[in-house]
Amino acid sequence: MTVELAAVVLTHNEERHIGDCLDSLAWADQRVVFDSFSTDGTVEIVQAKGAQVIQHRFEDFAAQRNAALDAVQAEWILFVDADERATPALAEEVRRAVAGGDRAGWWIPRHNYIAGHRMRGGGWSPDPQLRLLRRGKARYDPRRPVHEIVILDGQAGTLENRLTHYNYDTLGQFLRKQNRYMDYEAHILHEQQVRVHPRTYVTMPLREFWRRFVTLRGYRDHVYGVLFCGLMAYYTFVAYWRLRKMRITKSANGQ
Repeated sequence: MTVELAAVVLTHNEERHIGDCLDSLAWADQRVVFDSFSTDGTVEIVQAKGAQVIQHRFEDFAAQRNAALDAVQAEWILFVDADERATPALAEEVRRAVAGGDRAGWWIPRHNYIAGHRMRGGGWSPDPQLRLLRRGKARYDPRRPVHEIVILDGQAGTLENRLTHYNYDTLGQFLRKQNRYMDYEAHILHEQQVRVHPRTYVTMPLREFWRRFVTLRGYRDHVYGVLFCGLMAYYTFVAYWRLRKMRITKSANGQ
């Protein structure tokens, strides 16, 4: 049976967040947790909340979201991460948006909390995410396994109310996740055949810091802005350094 709106949450070992996330989505016609075989209490919590569980082997984020689009029978899919919460105001706006029927998707801005601080600039605010999708009109680009990009068949609108995103509880968590992301970014740069020059290790991190701290107004977060914009500049350096090492390794192997 096809419902109008299904809220879909991708999970792997999200027992800390999934209960509160599902509670914030109780207004949806259907709540589906697309789980990649969690080994903690995630599935038990989901079942206790009365939501549906679909288990699917994880390859990458784009593939997982496309699998969910194929599996969930709903006219509209609202993707929400386990560490995100939907407010009542956002719920009402989503309902109005899907009833309108003149868009293939909707962007939803986010409030991002890092180490307990709500970010106000630097790319973390308003941080729009294309998450409300008309099924059959949207697919995720398989060339972007992380920081996914939606290929939309039609026009997208933008909602005003925000998701609340508790994405990094501590500085250590931020550092670990960015370190993993840089492997993905290096692979993407390699596939795009980006060339690395000696000056790249200076110019690209400086450009990233300027983009986040000045252009995207990271200065509004004061010391948090300096710290996290600076860290993103550093991880830009890491991505290009790993790209260089990848090129050297492949060249040595005759690839």
